[in-house]
Amino acid sequence: MRQKKQTVSPMSNKGRNIYVTEHITESLLALLEDKAIEDISISELCDNAGIGRASFYRNYDSKEDILRAYISRLSDGWKNDWKKNSSNSLSSAIGMVFGHFEQHRAFYHLLNERHLVYLLKDLILDAMELKPDLPKAEAYAKAFAAYSFYGWIEIWFQRGMQESAEEMKQLFQNQGL
Repeated sequence: MRQKKQTVSPMSNKGRNIYVTEHITESLLALLEDKAIEDISISELCDNAGIGRASFYRNYDSKEDILRAYISRLSDGWKNDWKKNSSNSLSSAIGMVFGHFEQHRAFYHLLNERHLVYLLKDLILDAMELKPDLPKAEAYAKAFAAYSFYGWIEIWFQRGMQESAEEMKQLFQNQGL
């Protein structure tokens, strides 16, 4: 028996992965508009994205991982600026981050509505380079700053981002930090 000729996508593996991640991210964001993340099944997500379940599991371990990857892509710009401009004041860096959140207001509003703001915690800890092997004084000082900043972000989101990024920067400066 002769085998049928298979049709293979002309896209490279990288191209296919980009296609999958873009479509699954768009699908999850669209589904989150109407329901909580725990109410979205992997099957529904994949069907909505037009991809197979194997493609999901090849790229992600959980639905939250899709959002973590999206947050990481969105925040690459300010994370790089944060690390490059370590000589700038902390309030300037804080202003830059609040500016990022303001620029992507609709997405972060959705995260807040769906009680997913906690996904930003690791991003903040990473940006502040908080690692357990730091000397104790530095580790605890960075932990205090990182978790305080995370708390500011969470409350700002819960308040509906009423204050501008510039106002948040000013409020931070008024704390004497």
